[in-house]
Amino acid sequence: MRIIRTTQALRTWRRQYPSGNSIGLVPTMGALHAGHQSLVQRARRTCQTVVVSLFVNPLQFGPTEDYRRYPRDLAADLARCREENVDLVFIPKVETLYPQDFQTTVTVGTLAQRWEGAHRPTHFQGVTTVVTKLLNLVRPARAFFGQKDYQQYCLIRQLVKDLDLDVRITLCPTIRDDDGLALSSRNHYVTRTERQRALALYQALSAGKEAIARGTRRADSVKKKMVRVLDAGHGLDVDYLTCCDARTLEPLSRLRGTVVLLGAIRIGGVRFIDNLIVRIR
Repeated sequence: MRIIRTTQALRTWRRQYPSGNSIGLVPTMGALHAGHQSLVQRARRTCQTVVVSLFVNPLQFGPTEDYRRYPRDLAADLARCREENVDLVFIPKVETLYPQDFQTTVTVGTLAQRWEGAHRPTHFQGVTTVVTKLLNLVRPARAFFGQKDYQQYCLIRQLVKDLDLDVRITLCPTIRDDDGLALSSRNHYVTRTERQRALALYQALSAGKEAIARGTRRADSVKKKMVRVLDAGHGLDVDYLTCCDARTLEPLSRLRGTVVLLGAIRIGGVRFIDNLIVRIR
């Protein structure tokens, strides 16, 4: 497994890479867990070479968010990468990707302004900027993103379409603990009691999915069922809970086609996001 830390070395590696071989990119902020490993495994099955980036991106953290305390364990991350037979790990420093004279950012219109964007106004600009840089540097055939961050996936897909980038964006299923909680590097922030309360988000989304399966097509009726579950999980601060078109993320009044149920809550200063995709026939 090769480790590269500079953009110059990465460009040199890429120029020497055999033509015709497919590269799969898995962008991460480190603190790797089984969810990240599932992305790497998907890349391993579909691409000849797998590249993982480990970079805690300061541009996607707000001024009051957890950039300084975000979990970092490089030795453990590299061990997981070796376990999954990753070919190359890119570990840039902040000043490598964002030198002192850095001025350019990438923004994706209305998709970035609702839901997560409304509560974290600078977050997606940071995400789309760093992903654009990584795609330009690695030039992969495919890049792999987890469904847990579904709005992020939608933005990256739109970015690639709008800027005519020659890469296929692949969505991979959310990986959950046995109790249903979506895996996240931030899960270790909370106590066992807070973690149990956080399960209410997945339970609420599941209640919404079940209501749709039983024939409910009014979005407000589905939302009421989801809110009822969250209300039972005392002490939850709800940022949003909604039924959206899975492609545009616009809120729906009548459910049809492919729908995504999105939610975000806060417990003890930690945000939990989750979603379920429902295909209505």
